[in-house]
Amino acid sequence: MLALVLAAPEAQAFGQAGAFHPRMLLTGGAKWAGVRGSAPGRWAWELVRRTSAPARLTTAEVGADQPALVAEPFAIWAGQHAVAPLAASERRGLEQFIRLGGLLIVDDNDPEKGDFGRSVRRELRRVLPESPPVRLDPGHVVYKTYYLIDRPVGRVLGPPHLDAIVRGKNAQVLFLQHDLLGALARTPGGAWALEVKPGGARQREHAERLAVNLAMYLLCSDYKDDQVHAPWLMRRGAHRRP
Repeated sequence: MLALVLAAPEAQAFGQAGAFHPRMLLTGGAKWAGVRGSAPGRWAWELVRRTSAPARLTTAEVGADQPALVAEPFAIWAGQHAVAPLAASERRGLEQFIRLGGLLIVDDNDPEKGDFGRSVRRELRRVLPESPPVRLDPGHVVYKTYYLIDRPVGRVLGPPHLDAIVRGKNAQVLFLQHDLLGALARTPGGAWALEVKPGGARQREHAERLAVNLAMYLLCSDYKDDQVHAPWLMRRGAHRRP
């Protein structure tokens, strides 16, 4: 049976652990809606379909200043436009979430402009001034938790690397400049909601693999370096497909 480990030892302080649950982080009273609304649930579904890892398929919203933020160890902060400066209560909430060991994915839905990503980095500098983002090494475990990935992609190709805020040995904030949610989103009728450029279906498949790897990173942390998982890896294995 797959042994589930949270993203950091401190994350044991979180509540309902053990299943991937895509929660959308909200700030400034915003709501999560629009063409990408189905993407978090699709993310969870792809994880279950491809790996049999546990996940909750319902999307939740949680405010940065709500106590519920620290009830679970995963959140997605996504948007297209620059975010307003965080309130003091929101900064405190995010700081507590990260210091407890939470994993935050920052997904810029309009990376060509980059307004959202830059503003989030600005706010996170205020939350964790001692932990500036760094570029993840190509050999980082996030690139091999399930699939072997050469580079991140999403709705757009984006840069060939991920930046992260790393605390201890764990990447706790991952910055995506690829619109991953845009590649996952579907319409109510089941069609893909947004075109993926320039690589089309092949690029979308690799975006889905990135999503799976990110979820597995949360659930299993550095399990590639932990021999207790070797039998499971041999059965389900990290693998590369065309």
